[in-house]
Amino acid sequence: MNDDNDLQFHSEPDVHVHARRMETQDVRTYLALQMLKQVQESLAHVIQLIEVGNTQEAHTHMLELVSLKKEVEHTTGIRTVQGVFDGSAMVGSDGVRYEVSTNYASKSRLVEGDVLKLTIGMDGSYTFKQIGPVDRQRLVGMLSIDESTQEPVACCGQKRYKLLEASVTYFKGIPGDQIVVLVPRDDTSVWAAVETIVRA
Repeated sequence: MNDDNDLQFHSEPDVHVHARRMETQDVRTYLALQMLKQVQESLAHVIQLIEVGNTQEAHTHMLELVSLKKEVEHTTGIRTVQGVFDGSAMVGSDGVRYEVSTNYASKSRLVEGDVLKLTIGMDGSYTFKQIGPVDRQRLVGMLSIDESTQEPVACCGQKRYKLLEASVTYFKGIPGDQIVVLVPRDDTSVWAAVETIVRA
């Protein structure tokens, strides 16, 4: 009998430790959810203020939203940053340049000037999402190699555009092939996104 009581007595602390861990996780999740709901409500209020022309009060609420966003990030460990794709990376609104996976940029046919949202996970992982594509135009040219950098370029008329090597590799392009690229409609970019390559 005494042995049984001892066994029961020793197992109790483990149950309490597990319960405390679960309670901590539940509280953290609950707090994050409450904050996100508050963000949602505040955002709706800001939109309403802007629609009725009360921009001064809307500005005050937007500052509060920025502070609330920081609290959510601190609680959840997840951070989001918006920025602009510069042809190979995202230049964030915080001034930091975040490397974009060449596979993602190639498959998504990201064009210089596209607005992206980056989610930085608790484990430090990056997840990009295109949220504001620029107006595009399609150009036809020839695939070539820049003699000074040995990097692939698209020669379209009098202009040369840098290309992601991963995009050229995917299409198995070689110098002299015909290439179809996407560039911003205002044609102010240095980079182009490969749409397709036709073997010469």
